[in-house]
Amino acid sequence: MTGGCFYVRIQKLNAQPMTDIKPNEYALLNEIAQDSMVTQANLSDRLGIAVGSVNWYIKRLITRGWVKVSHLDRTRLKYDLTAEGMAVLSQRALLYARDSLKVYGQYRVKAKTLVKDLKEQGIRSVYIDGDDEAMDIMRLTCIENEILLSEAPQDVALKAVGQEFQVIVSSS
Repeated sequence: MTGGCFYVRIQKLNAQPMTDIKPNEYALLNEIAQDSMVTQANLSDRLGIAVGSVNWYIKRLITRGWVKVSHLDRTRLKYDLTAEGMAVLSQRALLYARDSLKVYGQYRVKAKTLVKDLKEQGIRSVYIDGDDEAMDIMRLTCIENEILLSEAPQDVALKAVGQEFQVIVSSS
């Protein structure tokens, strides 16, 4: 049941039109979501942009209805995300997660195809050259398919080159 509710929520967020947002605006929304008491000077330091730019972006976020500002005293401000601001932030996070899963799925298909080919060629042991996320996918795919992982390069090594996997066969 929970999965059904989550699925419906994703559908609802996906149905909303994509909001045009600049990278610095998104970064500011994210920082404000983490700490509503953050100062413009802190935001400037964290994001590596001038305080004047932070001020301009915050005014823009307020105008867009994504951030609400409250005066705590004469010198302190508190920034809060509005419901609209939280929706924009959530929409971006959802898109990032969706795109990440798509990339994972593409690597997974490539890894499965390559491992199937290796098994058909009678290869039962490989060396995994690399320790990035792509090679983690390859490592797990090999283990799932009962291909042994060598500790050192021997006959066959696998490595990621760009977005592809490469098989390196030793000439010894």
